[in-house]
Amino acid sequence: MEDKLSTALEALRGRFEVQVNTFRGETIVNVKSEDIVGVCRALREEFGFCMLTDETAIDYWPQQTPRFHIVYHLISMMKERLRLLVPLDGNSPSLSTVEGVFPNANWLEREIWDLFGITFEQHSDLRRIIMPRDWEGHPLRKDYPLGYEEVQFTFNSQEIDTRKPYAKE
Repeated sequence: MEDKLSTALEALRGRFEVQVNTFRGETIVNVKSEDIVGVCRALREEFGFCMLTDETAIDYWPQQTPRFHIVYHLISMMKERLRLLVPLDGNSPSLSTVEGVFPNANWLEREIWDLFGITFEQHSDLRRIIMPRDWEGHPLRKDYPLGYEEVQFTFNSQEIDTRKPYAKE
């Protein structure tokens, strides 16, 4: 199993500008944003990574370079796991969709766009999937305003009950 994974990683290094790290038994491949579709296609068609199990995003705000990472988790039929990381800069990030390689990326990328505001170019149906259609902003961004009401406790309430709650009457 290890031989097939190392063969795939060597092939990726030969064709794309990637960095491969291994940490605690997990293999992590850093991929440039313009190469993500080609890397995913090569991993699926040539090396048997036929399943995209998850796709999500990480926000590093206030850091701007990179501000986001898109994280892809792939698994092969031989139960080899691979994590791809794609760094994205700034406040209006965009990336090519991998929906043509892994069709289940459709809903995962819609969720990322809905919650993080990361645009996936050439996506077939990029619209809200979790938040209401008229929702303003993207709530999982770290710079998203909280806009909540403060919970009323005895120390911040206008009306304070002077009775001792546990006193016998």
